[in-house]
Amino acid sequence: MEKYKLTLVTGGARSGKSTFGESLLYEEKGKVLYIATSQAFDEEMKDRIKKHQKSRPQEWLTYEGYSKLDTELEVYLPEISSIILDCVTIMTTNLMLEEDVDWDHVSHQEIDRIEDKIFQEFIKLVEFIKKNHIRGILITNEVGLGIVPIDRLTRIFRDIAGRVNQFLAKEANEVYLVTCGIPNRIK
Repeated sequence: MEKYKLTLVTGGARSGKSTFGESLLYEEKGKVLYIATSQAFDEEMKDRIKKHQKSRPQEWLTYEGYSKLDTELEVYLPEISSIILDCVTIMTTNLMLEEDVDWDHVSHQEIDRIEDKIFQEFIKLVEFIKKNHIRGILITNEVGLGIVPIDRLTRIFRDIAGRVNQFLAKEANEVYLVTCGIPNRIK
Protein backbone atom coordinates (compact mmCIF):
# COMPACT_ATOMS: atom_id res chain seq x y z
CA MET A 1 0.00 0.00 0.00
CA GLU A 2 1.20 3.51 -0.80
CA LYS A 3 2.78 5.56 1.97
CA TYR A 4 0.77 8.50 3.27
CA LYS A 5 1.52 11.99 2.08
CA LEU A 6 0.77 14.92 4.39
CA THR A 7 1.00 18.48 3.10
CA LEU A 8 0.61 21.61 5.22
CA VAL A 9 -0.35 24.79 3.37
CA THR A 10 0.01 28.02 5.33
CA GLY A 11 -0.25 31.71 4.61
CA GLY A 12 -2.03 34.86 5.66
CA ALA A 13 -5.72 35.65 5.31
CA ARG A 14 -6.77 35.78 1.65
CA SER A 15 -3.31 34.63 0.54
CA GLY A 16 -4.68 31.94 -1.79
CA LYS A 17 -3.77 29.01 0.46
CA SER A 18 -7.15 27.25 0.14
CA THR A 19 -7.17 27.58 -3.64
CA PHE A 20 -3.63 26.22 -3.83
CA GLY A 21 -4.37 23.37 -1.41
CA GLU A 22 -7.41 22.35 -3.44
CA SER A 23 -5.38 22.45 -6.66
CA LEU A 24 -3.03 19.81 -5.26
CA LEU A 25 -5.93 17.35 -5.37
CA TYR A 26 -7.45 18.09 -8.80
CA GLU A 27 -5.54 15.26 -10.46
CA GLU A 28 -5.87 12.90 -7.50
CA LYS A 29 -7.22 9.45 -8.30
CA GLY A 30 -9.99 8.34 -5.99
CA LYS A 31 -12.47 10.21 -3.84
CA VAL A 32 -11.55 13.42 -2.05
CA LEU A 33 -13.16 14.31 1.29
CA TYR A 34 -13.32 18.03 2.08
CA ILE A 35 -13.41 18.66 5.84
CA ALA A 36 -15.03 22.03 6.50
CA THR A 37 -14.31 23.22 10.04
CA SER A 38 -16.18 26.55 9.86
CA GLN A 39 -19.46 27.18 11.61
CA ALA A 40 -21.98 29.54 10.05
CA PHE A 41 -22.74 31.86 12.97
CA ASP A 42 -23.42 34.98 10.92
CA GLU A 43 -24.15 36.18 7.37
CA GLU A 44 -20.49 36.92 6.61
CA MET A 45 -19.46 33.36 7.46
CA LYS A 46 -22.43 31.92 5.53
CA ASP A 47 -21.27 33.88 2.47
CA ARG A 48 -17.67 32.70 2.88
CA ILE A 49 -18.83 29.08 3.18
CA LYS A 50 -20.94 29.39 -0.01
CA LYS A 51 -17.97 30.77 -1.93
CA HIS A 52 -15.73 27.94 -0.72
CA GLN A 53 -18.38 25.37 -1.71
CA LYS A 54 -18.64 26.81 -5.23
CA SER A 55 -14.86 26.80 -5.69
CA ARG A 56 -14.31 23.08 -5.19
CA PRO A 57 -15.24 20.19 -7.50
CA GLN A 58 -18.81 18.95 -7.03
CA GLU A 59 -17.74 15.30 -6.96
CA TRP A 60 -15.78 15.84 -3.76
CA LEU A 61 -17.45 14.61 -0.59
CA THR A 62 -17.91 17.09 2.27
CA TYR A 63 -17.80 16.55 6.01
CA GLU A 64 -18.64 19.48 8.29
CA GLY A 65 -17.06 19.21 11.71
CA TYR A 66 -13.94 19.84 13.73
CA SER A 67 -13.64 17.31 16.55
CA LYS A 68 -13.09 13.57 16.89
CA LEU A 69 -12.19 13.48 13.20
CA ASP A 70 -10.19 10.27 13.63
CA THR A 71 -13.42 8.39 14.43
CA GLU A 72 -15.93 10.53 12.51
CA LEU A 73 -14.07 9.98 9.23
CA GLU A 74 -13.97 6.18 9.58
CA VAL A 75 -17.33 5.93 7.75
CA TYR A 76 -15.69 7.33 4.60
CA LEU A 77 -13.12 4.51 4.45
CA PRO A 78 -12.10 2.85 2.19
CA GLU A 79 -13.97 5.10 -0.28
CA ILE A 80 -11.66 8.10 0.11
CA SER A 81 -8.05 8.37 -1.00
CA SER A 82 -7.50 11.98 0.08
CA ILE A 83 -8.69 14.55 2.57
CA ILE A 84 -8.38 18.31 2.66
CA LEU A 85 -9.06 20.10 5.93
CA ASP A 86 -9.84 23.81 5.77
CA CYS A 87 -8.82 25.04 8.17
CA VAL A 88 -6.60 24.16 11.11
CA THR A 89 -6.89 27.60 12.74
CA ILE A 90 -10.70 27.59 12.67
CA MET A 91 -10.65 24.06 14.08
CA THR A 92 -8.34 25.28 16.86
CA THR A 93 -10.64 28.25 17.55
CA ASN A 94 -13.72 26.02 17.73
CA LEU A 95 -12.02 23.61 20.11
CA MET A 96 -10.84 26.48 22.31
CA LEU A 97 -14.26 28.09 22.47
CA GLU A 98 -15.93 24.83 23.52
CA GLU A 99 -14.22 25.41 26.86
CA ASP A 100 -16.23 27.24 29.50
CA VAL A 101 -13.47 29.44 30.92
CA ASP A 102 -12.90 33.09 31.66
CA TRP A 103 -10.14 33.73 29.14
CA ASP A 104 -9.05 36.92 30.88
CA HIS A 105 -8.34 35.06 34.12
CA VAL A 106 -7.68 31.46 33.07
CA SER A 107 -4.70 29.83 34.82
CA HIS A 108 -1.60 28.62 33.01
CA GLN A 109 -2.42 25.07 34.12
CA GLU A 110 -5.88 25.33 32.54
CA ILE A 111 -4.39 26.73 29.33
CA ASP A 112 -1.98 23.77 29.24
CA ARG A 113 -4.91 21.35 29.68
CA ILE A 114 -6.86 23.00 26.85
CA GLU A 115 -3.80 23.02 24.59
CA ASP A 116 -3.18 19.33 25.28
CA LYS A 117 -6.81 18.52 24.43
CA ILE A 118 -6.47 20.42 21.13
CA PHE A 119 -3.15 18.73 20.35
CA GLN A 120 -4.73 15.32 20.89
CA GLU A 121 -7.25 16.09 18.13
CA PHE A 122 -4.43 16.86 15.67
CA ILE A 123 -2.25 13.95 16.79
CA LYS A 124 -5.16 11.56 16.20
CA LEU A 125 -5.90 13.15 12.79
CA VAL A 126 -2.27 12.70 11.68
CA GLU A 127 -2.35 9.10 12.94
CA PHE A 128 -5.58 8.53 10.96
CA ILE A 129 -3.92 9.80 7.77
CA LYS A 130 -0.83 7.63 8.33
CA LYS A 131 -2.72 4.50 9.35
CA ASN A 132 -5.03 4.66 6.35
CA HIS A 133 -2.33 5.61 3.83
CA ILE A 134 -4.27 8.56 2.47
CA ARG A 135 -3.23 11.92 1.11
CA GLY A 136 -3.85 14.75 3.56
CA ILE A 137 -3.85 18.46 2.79
CA LEU A 138 -4.14 20.70 5.85
CA ILE A 139 -4.78 24.42 5.37
CA THR A 140 -3.75 26.80 8.17
CA ASN A 141 -3.17 30.47 8.81
CA GLU A 142 0.29 31.74 9.61
CA VAL A 143 -0.36 33.42 12.94
CA GLY A 144 3.09 34.62 13.93
CA LEU A 145 3.86 37.42 11.49
CA GLY A 146 1.76 40.19 13.02
CA ILE A 147 2.00 42.30 16.12
CA VAL A 148 1.42 40.82 19.58
CA PRO A 149 -2.36 40.82 20.16
CA ILE A 150 -3.68 43.21 22.78
CA ASP A 151 -6.11 40.83 24.50
CA ARG A 152 -5.33 37.64 26.40
CA LEU A 153 -7.69 35.31 24.50
CA THR A 154 -6.07 36.23 21.18
CA ARG A 155 -2.57 35.79 22.61
CA ILE A 156 -3.51 32.35 23.97
CA PHE A 157 -5.01 31.43 20.58
CA ARG A 158 -1.93 32.67 18.71
CA ASP A 159 0.37 30.64 20.95
CA ILE A 160 -1.67 27.42 20.69
CA ALA A 161 -2.23 27.79 16.93
CA GLY A 162 1.46 28.52 16.40
CA ARG A 163 2.49 25.39 18.27
CA VAL A 164 -0.12 23.30 16.41
CA ASN A 165 1.28 24.62 13.11
CA GLN A 166 4.81 23.69 14.20
CA PHE A 167 3.70 20.17 15.08
CA LEU A 168 1.87 19.71 11.76
CA ALA A 169 4.82 21.10 9.79
CA LYS A 170 7.13 18.63 11.52
CA GLU A 171 4.79 15.73 10.69
CA ALA A 172 4.21 16.86 7.09
CA ASN A 173 6.11 15.52 4.10
CA GLU A 174 5.89 18.94 2.51
CA VAL A 175 4.97 22.46 3.62
CA TYR A 176 4.00 25.42 1.44
CA LEU A 177 3.82 29.10 2.34
CA VAL A 178 1.39 30.95 0.06
CA THR A 179 1.87 34.68 -0.41
CA CYS A 180 -0.23 36.77 -2.82
CA GLY A 181 -1.45 33.54 -4.46
CA ILE A 182 2.08 32.28 -5.07
CA PRO A 183 3.01 29.01 -3.35
CA ASN A 184 6.55 28.61 -2.08
CA ARG A 185 7.62 25.16 -0.95
CA ILE A 186 9.50 25.53 2.35
CA LYS A 187 9.81 21.83 3.21
